[in-house]
Amino acid sequence: MKLISIGTLFVIFLLAGSLNCDKEEDDNDFSEFEDFDTDDDFVKVSSDRSELKGPGGSVPSFQSEDAEDDGVVEDEDSEFDHFTDEEEFEGFNKDTSAPPAFEKTGEPKLTVANVPLHFSAHWKSYWMEMIMIAGLLAYFGNYFVGRSKNSKIASHWLQTHRTLLEENFAMIGDDTQKENQGPDGFIKESESVYTLWCSGRTCCEGMLVELKLIRRQDLVAIISDIMKPSQDQLHIKIELSSDIMDPFVFCVATKKTASKFFKEMYDLSKFCILVNNPETKYNVPTGMSVLSEIPEASSAMLDSRVTAMMSKYGHLIDYIYVSDQYNGVISQEDQSQQLKMPDVKKQLSLGFNLPNANDMESTKPLMVLVFYLLEKIKRYRLSKEGVQKAEKNRQRVEEEFMKSTHAARAEAAALRREEKRKLEKERVMAEDDPEKQRRWEKKEQKRQQKRNQPKMKQLSVKAL
Repeated sequence: MKLISIGTLFVIFLLAGSLNCDKEEDDNDFSEFEDFDTDDDFVKVSSDRSELKGPGGSVPSFQSEDAEDDGVVEDEDSEFDHFTDEEEFEGFNKDTSAPPAFEKTGEPKLTVANVPLHFSAHWKSYWMEMIMIAGLLAYFGNYFVGRSKNSKIASHWLQTHRTLLEENFAMIGDDTQKENQGPDGFIKESESVYTLWCSGRTCCEGMLVELKLIRRQDLVAIISDIMKPSQDQLHIKIELSSDIMDPFVFCVATKKTASKFFKEMYDLSKFCILVNNPETKYNVPTGMSVLSEIPEASSAMLDSRVTAMMSKYGHLIDYIYVSDQYNGVISQEDQSQQLKMPDVKKQLSLGFNLPNANDMESTKPLMVLVFYLLEKIKRYRLSKEGVQKAEKNRQRVEEEFMKSTHAARAEAAALRREEKRKLEKERVMAEDDPEKQRRWEKKEQKRQQKRNQPKMKQLSVKAL
């Protein structure tokens, strides 16, 4: 795929370089008229002045060479007729022998050459159009090739792991979206994103498999991938049952992913801290970071089998994320507008980098690791001290949330009270009972007076 895009760019730059050599020749837009600059295309003027005599036998006088370029001799009779008008001048002698200042002469015959339109049949005149057509052909060709390749990668992954999935789940695919999913069970979200829903297993509601592939159908993305390489990724999210795990939050990931999660994920930013020297404390490979809430839970999750898998397949493991307070990405809107704690759920999330399509068998141990962690979370129980620490952390987060939303909740309560009084007033005024209306107005006045009074603190003094 990268060779197609590189070859296309090379052809485009080669065409542009070769065609710019003739730029000076193409800039001369009047070069095609040079063939017509011959003496045959102009009017031949005879040296014999007798041939130019007009009807009256006189030779026309030309004032300058520019008169030949005009091509049209104006009729001067109408312009100088007032000089021969008898009533215009006194003592005018119409029989004077003085010749008139101007004589009417014949117009010379001009020959106009047939000049062709500015049209060139040379292919070098259309180099810009050729580059555009080549770019469009490359883009659409890359679209169909890239789309086909992504589809083959998704199908190959499912064929490799179908047996393992069928052993752990009763149903592969989503029955509610049969019209959107393909014959293999994948739902095609886009040309580079495929999802698969698996259900029918104890201790979990279901498992969502999401393949985020390189956008091979996009030529621009392919070119940008040359400068900033990326990989195909597999994201697995397992929603756990409500009573299946003890309260703790834990994450191990690459340094880049851990830093991103610590800033964006609600539960990791509220409950976890970044562990210093995780290679020494938890025996994780170099380049991995650990976000931990309860140290004993982190040690239990990173046992010898998990750390061995991370050492062997560290280049394929992106993150392992366990939380009983999962809420997703922190909302960008003002948190003071939220009046209650966000809804949370228990979830196990894992992210893997996919190898080449020919080496898809190497990802089978990673799927085995997914089900191993699922069973380990089901069996693991915190100590009494760990449970107390987890409860204190959740109580602390709840108190911080209540303090941050106190003003918003007070404003919402005042609006509810005002709406309630408004409805009560409308109900009283709608009744035809003046006495009841009077009592309600008197009660409302007392309430307003009490509200406007300054608040005084009552001090109790002990008698001596």
